[in-house]
Amino acid sequence: MPMDLYQEIISTEVIAGDVFRDRFELPPGEIEAIQSSDLSELWMANPKIYRILKRTRTLNGSRERLQDYLDDQERWLFSPDNDLHPLEKANARECIRTLKNIFGPSNEERTGESSLKILWQLARADIDRTEAGLSRGFILEFVHLFKGVAGLSGIYSPTGVCKKEVPAFIALDGKEAAQVRSEILDEEGRHIEQHIRRFPTGFDPAVRMIRKMRRRHILEYFQATEEDWNDYHWHLKHVVRDAETLAGLVPLTEEEAAAVRNAKQMAIPFGITPFYLHLMDNDTSRRHDYAVRMQVIPPQSYVDGVRCHREDYHTALDFMGEIDTSPVELVTRRYPKISILKPYNTCSQICVYCQRNWEIKDVLEKNALSPKERIAQALDWLRDHPVVTEVLVTGGDPAVMSDESFRWILEGLAALDHIRRIRIGTRIPVVLPQRVTKSWCELIGEFQELGRREVAVVTHFQHTYEVTPEAAKAVRRIRSKGIGVYNQTVYTFSVSRRFELVALRRALRLIGVDPYYTFNAKGKEETREYRVPIARLLQERKEEARLMPGLDRTDEPVFNVPRLGKNHLRSWQDHRVIMIKPDGRRVYDFHPWEKNIKAIPTYLHTDVAIWDYLKALREAGEDIQEYRNIWYYY
Repeated sequence: MPMDLYQEIISTEVIAGDVFRDRFELPPGEIEAIQSSDLSELWMANPKIYRILKRTRTLNGSRERLQDYLDDQERWLFSPDNDLHPLEKANARECIRTLKNIFGPSNEERTGESSLKILWQLARADIDRTEAGLSRGFILEFVHLFKGVAGLSGIYSPTGVCKKEVPAFIALDGKEAAQVRSEILDEEGRHIEQHIRRFPTGFDPAVRMIRKMRRRHILEYFQATEEDWNDYHWHLKHVVRDAETLAGLVPLTEEEAAAVRNAKQMAIPFGITPFYLHLMDNDTSRRHDYAVRMQVIPPQSYVDGVRCHREDYHTALDFMGEIDTSPVELVTRRYPKISILKPYNTCSQICVYCQRNWEIKDVLEKNALSPKERIAQALDWLRDHPVVTEVLVTGGDPAVMSDESFRWILEGLAALDHIRRIRIGTRIPVVLPQRVTKSWCELIGEFQELGRREVAVVTHFQHTYEVTPEAAKAVRRIRSKGIGVYNQTVYTFSVSRRFELVALRRALRLIGVDPYYTFNAKGKEETREYRVPIARLLQERKEEARLMPGLDRTDEPVFNVPRLGKNHLRSWQDHRVIMIKPDGRRVYDFHPWEKNIKAIPTYLHTDVAIWDYLKALREAGEDIQEYRNIWYYY
């Protein structure tokens, strides 16, 4: 029977007693006393903090003493007598900064929470943990913060101590140094490849064989031919829209079938193209097709989340506040030089976590194309705003429109001399590559004008299992017209395992797609099963993506701030952790892109608890030790 996850995390981070005595100047017997106390794992992480909390009579008194302690720790880190490794010092400073944020009275006022009060009450045994809703995630956040401020994170050494040292290859010279270094890199490279092999693409021979059988089954079900399969019109006519048809084409669990039926009863848009359906496996294990199924089959929690907002659907589910950033119908604008144009309000199928699910009425809705008069008004607005030099045509999926309708829109944009780039947002290369016909590529290629106007296609591959020979052919056709193809991935639970996103980036480069953005999944409550802690995306960028060649990791991790726009997550100065909720969720203060330009209000975001995420990973069969540094990404 596997060890309890909480105990597994704690047991791997025990620090030697001698280290404690030296670092915390503990008198004889005090370690034993702390170890015998309730929540010993928390107080053993930093006995000095425990002493302050336990012995100070008032909450504000403990706040002042803790601030003094953190100031002393910061001075100690800069002392020349400090023999900690510079990287351990850097982590300690991050932990100190974070604790100062969390203990700050102004942040308590802004969030309506006080982690310090909970810690103070815990140290004094003056709180009912159940009534307070206190989770193990809260305890683990502070176990790591307390160790981190003392320079005992355990990131670089299992004993918690990381002193200044020189790697073996640095002490050598010439070829001998290079050979030792190369052996170390070989070991790291083998580790990476071992992980990447877990995530097959549609080019793998075994996968191609499965999909050949899947295609045959779907064609037999609809009494269709291979000629039909290659015709995108056929796929659009046979989009699967109900649980009964779906169950006849692919094995479903009872939960999947029930969720689809409930979604249909709720009039939640649902549909899957036959092509995308053939990417699903012949069993319900979700071993390889997990991300594919999660993309289009809504979990019951999503259906329930939407049900709660039947009366205020269009406002409650508009997470990005597009209603408040649309100066005229069909146009959204959050930045000086680019605007969004949304002429077509549906897709060939619906992604469950879609940013615009509040706008879309149904898959292939008949009245999805806006009237020409309304589109003309949007084009007039763009004409009156010549500082806008780029337009993203999206929706909905504009590639589902007829060539004639799309041409009219592109001609309208091309008639505006100040438009230097037309960006087309479409998921068609992934879900219906047959739509990328020669005539469609010739159409969009007509508006590419060297030295004057660029046309770019931005698509959305979510997982390696979506990278298919058919998609590669579609991308090649687009690129043959001199048009770049870029990818935006949403960082959801189904793509967040170790090196899973690395595998996708590499697969995309091999078919001619440039990674562009990795979006942290929106903080929409109805999509909570999809969301991943921000710390995990930061960890992915540092511990996985950074190990790959530069062209494999050209995307940028971002958090979309409602109404304001993108916050670049790798830029730590643009966000900060300011509180830990009792259930272990971090509260972030996000700064707008206008920072240092204009005094725009910041945005508070409550994240997914790391503890909850690790539990879900454990349930999915992951080795949690692979993720143990996640706590130190802020």
